Amino acid sequence: MFKKLLIISLIVLLNSNLSFARDLSKDINQVLTNSNIKKGSISISIKDIENNNIGYELNSTVPRPPASIQKLITTLPAVEVLGENYKFETKLFKNKTGNYIIKLGADPYLNTNDLKVLTTKMPAEIKSVYIDDTIIDAKEWGEGWQWDDDINPLMPKFSAYNIDRNMINIFIEPTMKDAPANIVFEKDYPISFINNIKTGDKTDYNIEKKSYEVPDIITATGVINKTVTVKIPVNSPKKNFKLRLTDALLDNQKSNSGIFYNKKLTNEYYLVNTVSHNISQAKIDILKNSDNYVSETLFKIAGGKYKNTTGTFENGKEMFNEYCKKMNLDNSHINIMDASGVSKNNLMDTDFMTNYLLINKDELEQIMATSGEGTMVDRLLYLKGNIKAKTGTLSNISSIAGFLSTQNGHKYVFCIMIQDSKSDNKDKKLLEDNIIKTLYLKG
Repeated sequence: MFKKLLIISLIVLLNSNLSFARDLSKDINQVLTNSNIKKGSISISIKDIENNNIGYELNSTVPRPPASIQKLITTLPAVEVLGENYKFETKLFKNKTGNYIIKLGADPYLNTNDLKVLTTKMPAEIKSVYIDDTIIDAKEWGEGWQWDDDINPLMPKFSAYNIDRNMINIFIEPTMKDAPANIVFEKDYPISFINNIKTGDKTDYNIEKKSYEVPDIITATGVINKTVTVKIPVNSPKKNFKLRLTDALLDNQKSNSGIFYNKKLTNEYYLVNTVSHNISQAKIDILKNSDNYVSETLFKIAGGKYKNTTGTFENGKEMFNEYCKKMNLDNSHINIMDASGVSKNNLMDTDFMTNYLLINKDELEQIMATSGEGTMVDRLLYLKGNIKAKTGTLSNISSIAGFLSTQNGHKYVFCIMIQDSKSDNKDKKLLEDNIIKTLYLKG
């Protein structure tokens, strides 16, 4: 009798779960039908965290450019290799003859004041200052990054010479009505402007680089009625670093020629001073704020440590492949071409992402943003505390992946990727939100 009751109970439970899955699929399908985006452009994978069962899927093995949700899969391998206590370090060394070497750490948080602190202990008269830049390679952008984004403050170049986020602040100041505005540089750096901004009754301006017309010249057009600050990525981090180093030495009243040669650190030099920043902030900036600059730098540094050599993206990719192998994740059908997801040459599918989230849920869920934070600041605010997610946006592409606790007490991992040139990104994100809302209410 007991076995019979147990079998009946299991059958009832199974039927209940099947009915539950059918209802969820029906509701999500209705959301998709109500959207103006074709199903062929949408990939969805939803899995139950408790049992790994599929809650819903659509085109889940179709590879698409993931945009910034790629950071979820590249950050953890890098942090594992470097260690939770890793510090980005910039070090000053000296030898017995009075020569100095600055060993760069590609620190994405290094700033001009740090250089002033670093060089404080140097004497007033300096024989020579060398720079060891071998921590990562000289490639300053990822493969497949778009040339017309080179003054986008979200995509500065990255290198061993990272300083002040490799950007310069420009102040555009109003003057007299209908007269040209003033453009003032916060720090010395060779940038050429065509200034077509006037002083007027409103602020409406545009900064662009028309490389097809005037290479290496930035064009400013429009009108302003108040001072505005514009962040401009530098076209040469190496040049910018050397200018900032010159400033630091002069501020410390050190003699300085402004000429710094490259030289690899050797055993004849001993440590004089160090400035550093913790990796803990990097994890937050990458996974909550979607920082491309920090993401790319971290991945290369970790790749260098993994291979015990100069950091390159290729070394980082080997590190990533080994991580997937260790986690028993089949990544043979995906393609990563950068760490941050900026490149449209990246390819991933939603099924891989949800599998990755399931395996790494304990660590990722702690770091990712809930509604009202980071890139989720204006998304799904009614789900605050019930969702942890990472978003992604490129032209024609939108994505979101993460963890959701539903009102019925279930917990899911999800990934939605939409690649559609016919719809606005706001429509893509609205569809994502409606799918997640339906999962929350019905899941």
